[in-house]
Amino acid sequence: MAVLTTCITSSLQPYIPTSQDPWNEARIRHAYRRIGYDANLTMISSAMSMSPNDFIDQLVDESLNAPNWPEPTWANFTNDDYANLGFDFNEETQNNHQEVVLEVMDQMQTVGLKGRLLMFWSNHFVTRLEDYYTSNHLYEYYSVIENNMLGNFENFVREIGTTSAMLVYLNGYENTNLSPNENYARELYELFTLGVDNGYTQQDIVETAKALTGYNHRENWTYPIYFDASTFDDSEKTIFNQTGNWDYDDVINILFQEKASLIAEHICRKLYAYFVSATINEDIVTEMANLFIQDFNISNILRVLFKSEHFFDAKTIGILIKSPYDMFMSYLKVTGFSIQPDYLEAFPWFNTTLGQRMFQPVDVAGWQGDRDWINSSTLTGRWRILQWIIWHTWDNFQEELRYFAIESSNNSNDPYAVAKSIIDRFMPLELFTESDYQDATDVLKHNLPENYYENGIWNLQYQSAPYQVLLLIRHLIKIPEFQLK
Repeated sequence: MAVLTTCITSSLQPYIPTSQDPWNEARIRHAYRRIGYDANLTMISSAMSMSPNDFIDQLVDESLNAPNWPEPTWANFTNDDYANLGFDFNEETQNNHQEVVLEVMDQMQTVGLKGRLLMFWSNHFVTRLEDYYTSNHLYEYYSVIENNMLGNFENFVREIGTTSAMLVYLNGYENTNLSPNENYARELYELFTLGVDNGYTQQDIVETAKALTGYNHRENWTYPIYFDASTFDDSEKTIFNQTGNWDYDDVINILFQEKASLIAEHICRKLYAYFVSATINEDIVTEMANLFIQDFNISNILRVLFKSEHFFDAKTIGILIKSPYDMFMSYLKVTGFSIQPDYLEAFPWFNTTLGQRMFQPVDVAGWQGDRDWINSSTLTGRWRILQWIIWHTWDNFQEELRYFAIESSNNSNDPYAVAKSIIDRFMPLELFTESDYQDATDVLKHNLPENYYENGIWNLQYQSAPYQVLLLIRHLIKIPEFQLK
């Protein structure tokens, strides 16, 4: 397996292809794996004819311009609405959660960066469905993320904090003038904007909690939460050395006025870790932050990062471990294999068993990702579940296996060329040794007589070819590099 450390020293300047660092399939696949969820051959071929600058602009623009998910019929339903319709509230909440997850999965396949940012921001501004457990709150939370994921970060922070999901999860609903609760104030600084113990004091948290009071009114636990002036603390508060009768909007204004540089560094560090490397290059983060602070526009700073020679440096390729959703959605994107609807609907359950339940991170700090995704249990679980998916293709869409091999190898009748072409579509880097490819070729050859290959009797139209491709894919999912992106 590739060494999972990094010493990426290239700059944030735009990547300009050279003979030493060419614009090639490896870099295009790298960009698609990090910015989206991999690519098929048509996408890669199209990108080869573009400049890196135009290619990145296309990926960002397609997410910026992607239409929002149409509001579902249940978007504003409370328990009373379900009761009036004769529906079971718990069952409908589970169904609606599945509907939101399937929508995100669809974005992963169609508008990769949008799907990836839905995952990133829901793991940054963490809430947990099991804490508020009502789908109208989930939809409001999802909608705020969708509307702000590539927009202005200050506006994003302002809007996410008054969603009912967040007010329940971090106890804002319990924060009143008579009984202050500091939980959201603490996480606003510690996790969402500044970082742990970075630029704030306990007294800032106490005073901020007072300013965040008042969001305490609703008809019952399934109704939206809204501001109630009678529970707002209208005393003077001192936050970051500014004193006044501050309220929620004032807190956000003061935070971004007084701590903009710290916010920019914290968010750029998280973006870097998510898109580039778990080992942070602090010089690059500082440079990113100096640009981000100018307008806090998320799409602008991502364009700078994605277009940089740092992002396209060969040392960035294959150094991050795929999340469960990364693994499954990338597999589907590369192969293009058909999936029956009921089987696709099982994917969220598969991912839950591997430690990633969408909209249900492990704690308020979210999934830490990278190496935390892999242990002895989850690794074998990944193999087992992918094998189920492979057999699903065999049972229902056998000829797609043949077509995949023909497409990958340009219809070669050389088993080594076929095996290598398929493996290289899945792996971020070539395998470590030539013998690794030869071992895979031997798997593909199966138990056919050797003279079939030597004399050209075998080709991809051969009757057993789909099964041989299945055996190869079963083999390659256990190669360590398969887990990398």
